[in-house]
Amino acid sequence: MIPGTGQVAPPAGAGWAARTGELWRAARSVVPPGHLDAAGCNVPSDRVLDAVVAHLRLERERGGYAAAPDLTPARSALAGLVGGGPADVAFLESGTAAMAALLGGWRLPPGSRVGHARTEYGGTLMLLHRLAAQRGWQPVELPVDGDARLDLEGLRARLAAGLDLVIVSHVASHRGVVQPAEEIGALCRAAGVPLVLDVCQSLGHVEVRGAGASAYVGTSRKWLAGPRGVGFLIVPGLTPAMDAAVPTLGGHQWTPSAAPYDSTERDGPVPLPGMVRFESSEAAVAARAGLGAAVLEHHELGPFAVQAHLADLGRTARGVLDGAGGWRVVEPLDEPSALVTLRPPPGDSAQSAAVRAAEASLLVNVVPTARAPLDLREPVLRVSPPPGTPVETLHALARALAR
Repeated sequence: MIPGTGQVAPPAGAGWAARTGELWRAARSVVPPGHLDAAGCNVPSDRVLDAVVAHLRLERERGGYAAAPDLTPARSALAGLVGGGPADVAFLESGTAAMAALLGGWRLPPGSRVGHARTEYGGTLMLLHRLAAQRGWQPVELPVDGDARLDLEGLRARLAAGLDLVIVSHVASHRGVVQPAEEIGALCRAAGVPLVLDVCQSLGHVEVRGAGASAYVGTSRKWLAGPRGVGFLIVPGLTPAMDAAVPTLGGHQWTPSAAPYDSTERDGPVPLPGMVRFESSEAAVAARAGLGAAVLEHHELGPFAVQAHLADLGRTARGVLDGAGGWRVVEPLDEPSALVTLRPPPGDSAQSAAVRAAEASLLVNVVPTARAPLDLREPVLRVSPPPGTPVETLHALARALAR
């Protein structure tokens, strides 16, 4: 048994890892050739596709609202990946929407200090700085080491100096370094400071349980291999300070003043109990059903097995690609993630390499500087092999880089 996970440790060896990839691939009758962009948009399984289409058909046959599914199993499976329960989950349109709903409605007083690393996702940085300008918050940069990993002693010092909230991307969009979430969470809890963990690039990819974060923000379409158009917010310990940025009729109730037609400070929306306050009553419900199918399938395959297989794939990819045509891998070669980023040699560029890759029927991603404006000085090439990727596909990319 793996401590803290409830999962049985699989047998060691390359054969076991290959078997995990084979099972993942067997669940998909179609996989685009040369697909190396799981971190952008992964390939849903046949079961996920069937769940989405089946719900759309049901909506047509019964009416959209009459066909509303019971998403409790989906919420339970999703929350189980971080150590929460079904009541802790809210579905939204994307990870960005989930972060905006959480931070935009969080009642932090003026002067609050919000810690983040320079590697933070560009969308979150823009949101944070706008909220800081509007509400008088103070963004505080947290120190990182040479690999852009959060410096734990530096974090301890910042916490001691006074922070009111910490935001961390577990795995960044532009760099495949896995942040020490468990240690970060322990330091934040000891200081009594809430931690928001962005798991868009980590859930379904690396271990998240044990972080003990106050809130988790994620998305369907990446390593969980669900459909586009659905994200989620998981808050294991909802506090009165947490509310949605925009009140909705489905998640709030209107509290009128005692005097009719007299709008006073006593008038206003009050959130309903639980995570429903973050959800819109109107949504792409079929996509939520598809995400539920994807997460249940992930549990059946075995989260630990998938994590170990992806870590092995990432190490293999870095070994094959580092140095090809002068390209250099950014993160440590043995980093336990399958998100691989490469810097171009002089005279080449990520855009040109992506074109050469496409000519070889290989799908990779160019990460622009806007994705991490405080950290990136030039675009990087991102390679993120989904489970079961043949090693020959990585060698084909190495040849394309060398051209």
